[in-house]
Parts: sequence; structure tokens; C-alpha cells
Amino acid sequence: MASGTALVYDEEMTTHKLLWSDPICDIEVPERLSSSYEQLKCYHLVERCVHVPAREGSEEEILLVHSSEHLEVAKSTQTMNEEELKRVSENYDAFFFHPNTYRCARLAVGATLQLVDAVMSGKVCNGMALVRPPGHHSQRNAANGFCLFNNVAIAAEYAKLKYGLQRIFIVDWDVHHGQGTQYIFEEDPSVLYFSWHRYEHQEFWPSLKESDYDAVGLGKGKGFNINLPWNKVGMGNSDYLAAFFHVLLPMAFEFDPELVIVSSGYDSGIGDPEGQMNATPEVFAHLTHFLMQLANGKLCVILEGGYHLKSLAESVCMTVKTLLGDPIPQITGAMAPCLSAVESIQNVRAAHKPYWKWLTYEDTSFLQNLSTKSHLLKKASSNPSMEHEPKITTSNETAKIERFLELHMKNILFPVPPIKTATTDSTGLAHFLPVPVHLVKEMGKSEIKALISGFYADLVKDDETLLSLGSMLAILDKILKKEVCNGIATSPTSAVSAAVALRHSVRFGLQRVLCVFVGDMQIIPNIEDGKMLIIHICEKEQSGRTNSKHYISLNWKEDPEGNDFFSAVLGFILPVAYSYQPNLTVIAVGPNRNLEISGISLLFALLQGLAESRIFAVIKDTEINLMQSVAKVLVGASLPPFGVYVPPTQEKVNKIKTLRDQFQQEWKMLQCSGKL
Repeated sequence: MASGTALVYDEEMTTHKLLWSDPICDIEVPERLSSSYEQLKCYHLVERCVHVPAREGSEEEILLVHSSEHLEVAKSTQTMNEEELKRVSENYDAFFFHPNTYRCARLAVGATLQLVDAVMSGKVCNGMALVRPPGHHSQRNAANGFCLFNNVAIAAEYAKLKYGLQRIFIVDWDVHHGQGTQYIFEEDPSVLYFSWHRYEHQEFWPSLKESDYDAVGLGKGKGFNINLPWNKVGMGNSDYLAAFFHVLLPMAFEFDPELVIVSSGYDSGIGDPEGQMNATPEVFAHLTHFLMQLANGKLCVILEGGYHLKSLAESVCMTVKTLLGDPIPQITGAMAPCLSAVESIQNVRAAHKPYWKWLTYEDTSFLQNLSTKSHLLKKASSNPSMEHEPKITTSNETAKIERFLELHMKNILFPVPPIKTATTDSTGLAHFLPVPVHLVKEMGKSEIKALISGFYADLVKDDETLLSLGSMLAILDKILKKEVCNGIATSPTSAVSAAVALRHSVRFGLQRVLCVFVGDMQIIPNIEDGKMLIIHICEKEQSGRTNSKHYISLNWKEDPEGNDFFSAVLGFILPVAYSYQPNLTVIAVGPNRNLEISGISLLFALLQGLAESRIFAVIKDTEINLMQSVAKVLVGASLPPFGVYVPPTQEKVNKIKTLRDQFQQEWKMLQCSGKL
């Protein structure tokens, strides 16, 4: 298994700059790169990465995507004077040439390909390339929107050619539509392209009809082009997460990519004059974490836009920290997508229903009367101009966002615990674990007896259980005190251990503890105070228990053909868990588990984004293979295979829909339809 994170950066790419006055282009400045790199140094992230040198992309590589005419025009600018450069720049929409632009653009291409090589050869697991000029607007025959060569599109063609890849996933989270990338791959089923972008019913640049949700690709590429239009500004963390839960991730797991490339524009972050969105830097940690679960972790992140220097730099750092495997900061903001975001999500799902198995039985329909339409009519009558008008951001507004981000980052960043994963060796099972796990000393018998008789006597009935709790509580205490990030405990009676762990965590002072229990759960703790949320995944209805806000039973028997549990995790468990925002996640596996190891591993992998990545695993002591798989996920050493993707049956889709309808007012991240 590859390990390590590559960072590709070359200071020479800062020499491309605007030589004349242009109010549209003047935000694309060299400091976008240098300030991001300085912030990475500030957080001591540069020294933790594997340095991969940039190189110039060759003409042959550029011609994988672009025409020879386009290449010749770019080449010819190297010897031009300022007047000539200005004249040739005016042939394109929002682009400027500098005598060194061609060299910088070739370095941007080469840096991107160096990263692809490092990841595909196994030299590193993942990485980021800080490049300028960006690429996703440039087309076969034209520069466009600050972009000369389409770095990411060239990388996808290069990876197909050099490594024989048949499924590449490009995720474009820049705030502008990467129409260049769309045009290049819209007939190509080997590249799945996802873009969300500020659209405002075609009013925002590039103001194209084909940036809307109904542009799904052409010919053989139908279904492989996914556009999620944002029809208003101010989208925040919950809107971006909802797009991942209800559109991007289900498609990605069904597509099963061999490589993921991100067109990573941070103009979709707070404070950006172009995007005018409200997403804070830590959301990019969560999005990156989700993408790391695909393609066996092969992830290349390539810089695109981002024009508020502080917001850009902090978001770059959040992305790199996550690639390095650091715990994920708690997401901030209300966990409820806005109506306009939900409407767009619904329309994308409806547009793609004919092409994707996971949508076959979903109840999808198009929404025509969108909540943002009337607002736009008013706006159009007062300002008929549909041009790409840059928002003038005052230095006062920029400074205000800088101050906000300074405080915000102090609030959400936390010291990384010195130890990643802990267990005890009371049962001698630790030596079966395939990865190094820190051993903690278990509690002594007298200490455990005093603790149990004082607080948990009603839960513990026999000596064998009592003694196993000494090991479990020792690990849990280390997690609660933030001395370790996560841990694994074995137990002869995991339901009792989980019940004690939950009560112990609340006694410690935690306000919200999430417990996902798989299998027969004989003891269900008191959940009345809302300090615990239990999602119980079992094969049959539990007699005497009815679903409530804090106890949800999900009856599920995994398909023998493969893993159909993806749909339950993405469509229900993850949205509920993110809505709840726990301080700790406990995942317990009891007897008669109804999920395969691949489904349980998926739960551990995706829920690591919550609670600053504090996860406690309680596993029945006979489950050695399961322990090994969970240990791999928790240590971050490698991803276990999640099994063969199987689309859910109609019965299972209906089951999730019933639960979603029942709980989407309480747990608002479940919302994926505008008809509430």
C-alpha cells in the first residue's frame, strides 16, 4: 500500500501576471500561489509532504487535449511586447498573456502529470499540485477564464494512455462551471465529470445553457456529465455536504473510479469575491476525506480558482492536512441545506435517473417552479446586463473576512493526539492486527469493580463481562482525554460494553454521542435526554422498540452478491450523523451481525469525518477478521475493499425513503427533494 502525500510547487509559476489594467482579470494574482505555500509552511505541512518537482509538460502531452493551432498561438506570445500581448489576450474571454505565461502553463501541466505519476506508480498515496495558470475553462482551441491549458483534462487523457485506466472521476468544486472540461469529455464514458457552480439560472459567468442540470453528456457519454447548478449565492457547508451525500458519492461508488482528480477551486469558499458563498475552510477537509475513500485512495488535487487570499490559503491547508491523514475538524454551521440547494439536488437526480442503477427506484421528479426564479425576474428587470461583472470587494470587506477566518481557524483547529489508534492486549488478540496499534494498560480489577458498582451495576450482571470492561474503559478514557484519536475494544458482550461506553462518555461530559450498533442489541440505553443517538442496524424489527428521534432501527440484510449497504450509509446514516454532529462516535458489532465486513468497514471509513475523527470500535471478541479490517481503516494504513457494488432493491430503497420521510424534519441533512 502506498503511503505519503505529494506536494508539487514551483515558484516560477508566480511569474505569470497581468501587465495592464483589467478589472476582470486583476484578481488572478501570483500571491494566490505564494500565500498558499507560505500558509502550508506556517502549519508545518510542507515538511510532512513528499516533495515532487514540477516539470514542463511536453507539446505531445498538451496535444492530448488541445489543437496545434492553440499551442502555436500560446508559444508565439513568448517574444511579444506588452501591446501585442494585450491584443492577443483580447481574442479570448477573461484571459491575459505575459511573456512567461506559456512557460508557466507548461509547468502547470507538467506539475499535474508529475502528481499523477507519483500516485499511479505508488510512490505516494495522494497529493496536491499548486499550479498557475488554472485550467478547467480552457477548451480544445481557446484560452478562457484565466486558463490556457486544461491541466486536469490533460491529466485524465495522460492517465488513460500511460496506465490504461478505464474509469477516471473528475470532481470540480470550483465555483465556476468548468465548461472546458465538460466539452472535452461529454461524449466519453471513461471520464465521469462532476461540477457544482454558481449559475443563477444562467445569469452568472460563463452563462451557458449547457451548465444546467439537464446537460448530462452526449452519445456514449450520456449520464457521465453531472452539473449541479447553485441558483443563489450564500451556499454553505451543509449545502456542499448534501450534494455529496445525495448526488456525488452514490454516483462515485457505482462508477468505481480507478483514479480521482479534483479541479480544486476555492472560490467556492467564504469571502471570495467571485463565488460569494459561505462555506468555511474545514468543509474542504470533509469533502477531501470522502474522496479519499474512492479509487483505493488514489487522489490528485489540482488547484484551480480562489481569489480571497486568506480563505484560499486556509482551504488549501485543510485539504493537505486531510490528505496527510490528520483528524478532521468538526464542521461548523447549521446542518440544514437551503431550499434552493435541495431543489437543484432533486433536479440533478431526476435528470440522471435513466443512467444510474442507484436511482432506478428513487422517487425523482423535476421541479420547474424554483424558489429562486421570482427573485431573478426582479433582478433582471432592474439590471438587464448578463455580463460577467466582477463584484468589487472593498479592502474593508476583505479585512473583515480575514479577521473572521483568523478566529475561526483558532476555534476549529486542535492538537492532533500523539497516538492514532489504541487497543489493549488482554485477550491476546492484538498480535493479529495487521498494523501497528498502540497498547494501553487496562484498568485493575478493584478499580473496575468500584466504577461498575458505583455507576453501571444495572448493566453488568456477570464477572466475565465485568473484567472485559477494564480493557474497554481504559481505551475509551484515552479517547475522551484526547490522548488517542480512536480505539478498538473486544468484548464477549458488545451490547453491554456499548451501553457502558455510552453512559461513561455522557458522565465524562459529552453532550452528543452517536452509537451505530450492528447485530442483536439486547440492551438499549436510556436516550431520553438527547445526549445519545442510536442507529441500530439489524435484520428484523426489534420487539418493544419504536423509532424515535434518538433511536432509529434500520432493518437491513446485505445482498449476498456484494455490498448494497452503500445506499443506506449515503442516503440515511451519514446525513443523520452529520445532522447530529456528535462529540464521539461509537460503532459496536454484536452477535448475528447482518452486514459483511465490507459494509462495516465502509461505516468506519465514512464516519471518521465526525467528532474530530474520534471513533470507538466495540467488537465481539470472536471477530478476528473484522478487527483486522477495522484496524486498517482506523490507522489509515489502507482501505479495505468495500466489496462489489450492488444497487439496492426496490424494497430497500423504499425502506430508506420511509425513514427519510419520517426523520427529515428532525435530521435535515436527509432532505434531497424540494417537495417537503
